[in-house]
Amino acid sequence: MSDLARINGETRLIGLFAKPVSHSKSPIIQNAGFRNKNLNYSFLCFEVDTHTLEEAVKAAKVLSLQGLSISMPNKIKIMDYLDEISPEAKMAGAVNTVLNDNGKLIGFNTDGHGYVNSLIEEGVQVEGKKFTILGAGGAGTAIAMQLALEGASEISIFNRNDEFLKVAEKNAELINNETKCKANAYLLEEPERLKKEIESSYCLANATSVGMKELKDLSPIPDSSWLRKDLIVTDAIYNPDKTKLLTQAEEVGCKTINGLGMLLWQGARQFEIWTGEEMPIEYVKEQVFAFA
Repeated sequence: MSDLARINGETRLIGLFAKPVSHSKSPIIQNAGFRNKNLNYSFLCFEVDTHTLEEAVKAAKVLSLQGLSISMPNKIKIMDYLDEISPEAKMAGAVNTVLNDNGKLIGFNTDGHGYVNSLIEEGVQVEGKKFTILGAGGAGTAIAMQLALEGASEISIFNRNDEFLKVAEKNAELINNETKCKANAYLLEEPERLKKEIESSYCLANATSVGMKELKDLSPIPDSSWLRKDLIVTDAIYNPDKTKLLTQAEEVGCKTINGLGMLLWQGARQFEIWTGEEMPIEYVKEQVFAFA
């Protein structure tokens, strides 16, 4: 049965609030899961940015949407409009999932869960390893916090000299105070420091927007000489499926992982929050790659 044929007067709606939304694979992922499990839910995209977010959240509450998926640029601002925020979202300082619990909007963050599970699926270790993370926005923060909680030994967080630099510094302080992991925050504008940290890392993770949309021809590092064959390189970006950074990494022979696995696994956690059931992940993967 098609998704359209399943819609009736009892269908519960879940919406993606982001801008832009045209590239998103979330509708394919979530609707495939609903279809497979015969659940009466439908997932739709709405182009919402920080300027229209407050009104959109009010509308979601009035219209009794079951939940929301939150993406850029709304992951931090959404917290201002929620009734409750889960512990992992508070620690990450960002929300990417909202559950409407009988009129009470509860925020969660599944990005870190998604990233770590995408590593595990690829046989990548976390415990006892050093990671260098580029970016301290919503995704970068969630990744850093989850890695620290999962037993990473050291995390170097790099961010540009903008409003998120203070976030990077706070993240490092929180990790140092609340976990056994050692963390430091650095400026992306310090190339020698970045190069040094990459050299001593097990994994390099890009959580910036460099490599997508108008920045698709750019990389956060100058060239592949900064990488080595035994370094693992990941990118939170999944569209395009191979960013310039991952292309540079492949030239050296690095193991590379794009953001599709992170998207799938964070979506699986969202699915569980909204429906109370586990996502049929293998079926969903087939559907996602069929439409890739």
